[in-house]
Amino acid sequence: MTAQFHLAVYTFGQFLDRAESPKIASFFEIEPSVLTALEKAPGFLSRSGYDSDTGPASWGVQVFPRFWEDNGDGWAPSTLSLWSSVEAIAAATYHGEHGAAYRRGREWNVLPNGWTGYALWWVEAGHQPDWAEAVERHEYLADHGDGPRAFTFKRPFDPHGQATQLDATEVKRLVSLPRA
Repeated sequence: MTAQFHLAVYTFGQFLDRAESPKIASFFEIEPSVLTALEKAPGFLSRSGYDSDTGPASWGVQVFPRFWEDNGDGWAPSTLSLWSSVEAIAAATYHGEHGAAYRRGREWNVLPNGWTGYALWWVEAGHQPDWAEAVERHEYLADHGDGPRAFTFKRPFDPHGQATQLDATEVKRLVSLPRA
């Protein structure tokens, strides 16, 4: 993996209930520490914030994919970030504080039906994808499956559009590193 490319990551979920519901409260209790842990993970480069929150600036106007069903609050859990490699985001996703939260996802989110909960794609270094680009890639993945334009951990592609495999040894190495 060269520094000429960064891995863009979009995640999207659909809450089981309105954001202010007691059913979702524990999500919001742990969200700040989970985001902080991700930002300290090896390979993390940057992330978009949200117009309504303090923190990083939003990368454009936040929009949601066609799979979103507004439950009356106009909100859905989603993220947009840049990483150095597929292995770096895999290590951060499935291990540590985010891994623990990920395993609790069914407490807060509807299971995806006809769409994945995320999309990965490569961008040239210096390009910051916006929310609209992320949603387009996510919907493309749902319509066409894994390919160079958008993919999942199950069928990753390298920055040059070639199918590749997740390097499990590298994921383990990254998990073992101290956080920044």
